Amino acid sequence: MSDGVDVDLDVLPAELREREQWVGWRVEERGGKATKVPVNAATGGYGSATDAVTWTDVATAVDAVESGEADGIGFVFTDEDPLVGVDLDDCRDPETGAVEEDATDIIERLDSYTEVSPSGTGFHVLVEGELPEGRNRRGSVECYETARFFTVTGDHVSGTPMRIARRQDALRGIHREYVQPDDESALTDDVVTAPADSAGDAAPSSEVDLGDEELVEKAMGASNGEKFERLWNGRLGGYDSQSEADMAFCCLLAFWTGGDQAQMDRLFRESGLLREKWDEVHYADGSTYGEKTIERAVQRTSEFYEPEGGVTTGDVEEDGQSATSRDDRGEAYLAEKNQVLADRVETLEARLEEKDDRIAELETMVERLKSERDAAQAELDRETESGGSESSMWGRTKNWFDSE
Repeated sequence: MSDGVDVDLDVLPAELREREQWVGWRVEERGGKATKVPVNAATGGYGSATDAVTWTDVATAVDAVESGEADGIGFVFTDEDPLVGVDLDDCRDPETGAVEEDATDIIERLDSYTEVSPSGTGFHVLVEGELPEGRNRRGSVECYETARFFTVTGDHVSGTPMRIARRQDALRGIHREYVQPDDESALTDDVVTAPADSAGDAAPSSEVDLGDEELVEKAMGASNGEKFERLWNGRLGGYDSQSEADMAFCCLLAFWTGGDQAQMDRLFRESGLLREKWDEVHYADGSTYGEKTIERAVQRTSEFYEPEGGVTTGDVEEDGQSATSRDDRGEAYLAEKNQVLADRVETLEARLEEKDDRIAELETMVERLKSERDAAQAELDRETESGGSESSMWGRTKNWFDSE
């Protein structure tokens, strides 16, 4: 192989390998800056993220790297596929492997196939979903959905899934927090979210004074008590990962405790969600996974329980939003889920139809071969019967001797 990126195809998710949306890429100087430009892996000429004629299958792209015509391979995002790429730049020390806190947060929350970028200083995360409207880049975080190509290395990040997972809610949250400007984030997707340094109505309430047992009893008796009880008992139904369940439960705890982080931690440790990861240090500032989850849950919660009037029990759902906005989002989420399932059913039905056609084709071929075999056998039988011994070599030889 050349000095380009060596890709192990077995590591790449099937969702990528099966699509013919691949290009090569090579580094060229553009405007005094080293730039990765797309390459048509089939011809060696220039490629384009908007011209499907210049795309190939992944094997052809890898061959271009092996032949030296490209430095690496890239996957092109289109409107026809459900994939979104999240590019995290300048967040990893290539020598030590140390990762910045924000990048760790994004990777853990997206919880999908993740690999190290060609430079070794960043990460690429691939998810299924739809990129929210608005800008697609802010600082070192950039999101791709169409008309762009993603460099692919196959340098899979240990601990992340080997498959591309659907993460629409997590993608929406990442986009809101890391990509949208501060003055737009509170207006995105009708979500009411308090900034970390905000005060006033969204600030944690210091008037909540519920004991642990009383709090759990009230929470389970609220209109969303079934969700609280399910998470309290460690059941993850409805969540794509335990990390998402942890955050949902902590948002509920933030509401009921008035943002009391010590009580939140104490109650979480009594729940069925507790695992060793809770006390593991995951961030550069020394924070544990549990500490950061609680901190973010409080920041995301916009309303808190008030014993004397105000917000009543059950008015706020698991992510700190009002029941009305949650109902609206819930309906949208169910509609999206139904559409995803419908699309999946349609895809499976199409594949089943293709397989049925192939089976019918093979059955026809088998019948034809049987007919040909039977015809050949019948012809042989006729020759044997009509010629008797005379039709055989022995018969012809015997006749020759007899004639003598």
